[in-house]
Amino acid sequence: MSGTTNPFLHLVEALDPKDPQQRFFNLSKLGDPRYERLPFSVRVLLESAVRNCDGFLVKKEDVESILNWKQTQAQTVEVPFRPSRVILQDFTGVPAVVDFAAMRDAVTQLGGDPEKINPVCPADLVIDHSIQVDFNRKRDTGLTPHTHRGYRASRPADETKRKKRVNRSFCFSHRTDSLQKNQDLEFDRNKERFQFLKWGSKAFRNMRIIPPGSGIVHQVNLEYLARVVFNQDGLYYPDSLVGTDSHTTMIDGLGVLGWGVGGIEAEAVMLGQPISMVLPQVVGYKLYGTPNKFITSTDIVLTVTKHLRQVGVVGKFVEFFGPGVSQLSIADRATIANMCPEYGATAAFFPVDDVSVNYLEQTGERGTPPGFSEHVPRLKLNPWGHMDLSAVVPCCSGPKRPQDRIAVSDMKSDFDSCLAAKQGFKGFAVAPESHHASEPFQFNGADYSLSHGSVVIAAITSCTNTSNPSVMLGAGLLAKKAVEAGLSVKPYIKTSLSPGSGVVTYYLKESGVMDYLFKLGFEVVGYGCMTCIGNSGPLPEPVVEAITKGDLVAAGILSGNRNFEGRVHPNTRANYLASPPLVIAYAIAGTVRIDFDTEPIAVNAQGKEVFLRDIWPTREEIQAVEREFVIPSMFKEVYEKIEKVNERWNALSAPSDKLYPWDPKSTYIKSPPFFTGLTMALEPPRSITDAYVLLNLGDSVTTDHISPAGNIARSSSAARYLTDKGLSPRDFNSYGSRRGNDAVMARGTFANIRLFNKFLNKQAPRTLHLPSGETMDVFDAAERYQQAGSHLVILAGKEYGSGSSRDWAAKGPFLLGIKAVLAESYERIHRSNLVGMGVIPLEYLPGVTAETLGLTGRERYSVVVPELLEPRMLVDVKLDTGKSFQVRMRFDTDVELTYFLNGGILNYMIRKMSGK
Repeated sequence: MSGTTNPFLHLVEALDPKDPQQRFFNLSKLGDPRYERLPFSVRVLLESAVRNCDGFLVKKEDVESILNWKQTQAQTVEVPFRPSRVILQDFTGVPAVVDFAAMRDAVTQLGGDPEKINPVCPADLVIDHSIQVDFNRKRDTGLTPHTHRGYRASRPADETKRKKRVNRSFCFSHRTDSLQKNQDLEFDRNKERFQFLKWGSKAFRNMRIIPPGSGIVHQVNLEYLARVVFNQDGLYYPDSLVGTDSHTTMIDGLGVLGWGVGGIEAEAVMLGQPISMVLPQVVGYKLYGTPNKFITSTDIVLTVTKHLRQVGVVGKFVEFFGPGVSQLSIADRATIANMCPEYGATAAFFPVDDVSVNYLEQTGERGTPPGFSEHVPRLKLNPWGHMDLSAVVPCCSGPKRPQDRIAVSDMKSDFDSCLAAKQGFKGFAVAPESHHASEPFQFNGADYSLSHGSVVIAAITSCTNTSNPSVMLGAGLLAKKAVEAGLSVKPYIKTSLSPGSGVVTYYLKESGVMDYLFKLGFEVVGYGCMTCIGNSGPLPEPVVEAITKGDLVAAGILSGNRNFEGRVHPNTRANYLASPPLVIAYAIAGTVRIDFDTEPIAVNAQGKEVFLRDIWPTREEIQAVEREFVIPSMFKEVYEKIEKVNERWNALSAPSDKLYPWDPKSTYIKSPPFFTGLTMALEPPRSITDAYVLLNLGDSVTTDHISPAGNIARSSSAARYLTDKGLSPRDFNSYGSRRGNDAVMARGTFANIRLFNKFLNKQAPRTLHLPSGETMDVFDAAERYQQAGSHLVILAGKEYGSGSSRDWAAKGPFLLGIKAVLAESYERIHRSNLVGMGVIPLEYLPGVTAETLGLTGRERYSVVVPELLEPRMLVDVKLDTGKSFQVRMRFDTDVELTYFLNGGILNYMIRKMSGK
């Protein structure tokens, strides 16, 4: 509550008349019929505006704009939103804490109080992006089929007996050689980063760090951090959040409104700034029907993703409703909400219902306060889209984008067509005579061969699926039936299981299926994102040599949410998203070129053909095991220890200074140059003059292309920098782990080997230096341009910056000297990040593209930036050829203009904090 200036204090009343200390803002007392017609997600925005209305950051006019949503949603009306909390993961969290530390230095230099740079809004940072699959399949259980006692699906559940059976100490106890080695290596590689984060947890108030080895940020958020209802000194209000990861939307499945924002925007929220957002349109999406017994939640979400992507929900909120919602567990809903970025919406919201409340009680002591359910609105929406769940069929997505859904029955023919198609999202341009090429190799003394479509990575990974007991137990039951049928996975396939929390390991072990997963090579390798974010680790050298020698389109199959080119592994050109059971199925088959309906998945040692339908568990089988083994005591036992369970983290020492003592020798943590020379005075905006085009790019350039998170190639600019610092290649680690060092990250910008640059007409992390005509690494070209004092721009097509939320995808181009990006359209978060760094997002007018204008990228570009700027104004682009055309300057709100005029959002915050 903002204090006595709030004009809506009369709306505060007791939640329970018997306890007047428990209060909330009762919006129904507004007496405004427009409130009753608002979608629930918009009511969350309204409640925040009412509660925080102070006449300055949040005004009474803002409340009126939200109440008038039915009209204002189509008018690009800007409103402020103050979320209840912020969530970060370490890849985006480390640079955020680095920025905070540097901002403290800058405020001190400007004569201000450095401790004003401190989170006002509560923030949780989960360390989950650092661990990678360096070790896997290192131990065999020696399991004998038919002898394990754990799986008893037919026996009714008995809660008392179950509690007795599982009531023992659990500290991620199902250790494997690979898990321990991966976690030890993670700590050795990242000790410096972890020390820095531990300093941040001490130096900054309101910041909690969840140690490495705990789980994946969004699953930990769902199972532990989320409240649904916030309680601050007896005032109850809806839980809401923004996060520095695109898949923050996963929490929408629980009825908590949240979405991903740029890292620099999140930093401003942490410092007390509201988000300035355009009031969203809300799409009602009706679910009805009952899924058939062989369908998984992954099949549903991939089908929803393709449908919503086709009809267009970019920038909108989607609210799910209808009788089909009651068929979905919270885990199912969270799976659908998790992939919200893949269908382009801002949020994918399931309003709170009894299922939500029951989930809170199941996963811990997070029940809602007395009387809360009486104030949960029941709302009917007019359907804008709909889906019959009974029509969903088993499916995957790929080979290069999550929205490209393929029915499992079509996988073989689809892959074959992709081989022949021209290079693109659905094409590899393989010559017809090479379609059936194969390459022999030896592995562990045995002979094998690879061909196009051979599976070399099979990973059960990502919070998208590991948060869902139904698909995880489904995978376990399929593994059990496969082992009992005498099936196995070829030893060269890199298999892995990276649960999103210790709870998953707990119920897989207690239900008796863990040993069967282990037998097929799916042992627990770590608790983190791992393969889903590109931390898949190395493939066996003979496999890499065979792929390279045969120029093969090898495949990765993963239960993740992103499969963009170059993300999963540089040697897997085809990558498919699939449910955990299908990951195992394709691993057993060893290829994606199989029709499971007509071909056996494998032939066992007795020569018997085994079909997938013979070993696929039904929904009823899975639900029976879930009811028996997924119980509240598991969640309580795991999460009551989560902040203390990592002994190496507990023993880690960290500085205690309020200002961080930067180590000039560090290659992980470095004070960034963003605030060098910053003064309190504002300079007028500078126009762009005779800029060269650094890169000429096409459609769907992702943040993985712009700022890769994976391994640092030995031939890259970043590798040369680290070598000069005395590091050997084994110590390079990944780009993601070095996001606290601007020198590495600038050199890693556009360093993805799958970047397609029209200047070169091929995939390579290189570009053409136009004045000299030389081809060189992107960083080296940018450095040469900057030394000559030249401005730079980037040309791009549709959906520039799609993919994961990465502030370095904006910070990197800024450090390369990029003044503007000219694209047909932008991904929402990335456009915001560009604005936050002072890079101008320019957009072609409708129907206009680089092709229609005849642009080659070899022209020089000038843009006059007027002193008086307006949101979404048109400006002229003039070329050295004499041609000119208009583009839209994508500063969408007045607040974004303020950030730009300050040179970025962080500069604005420093001036604001220093001026108080």
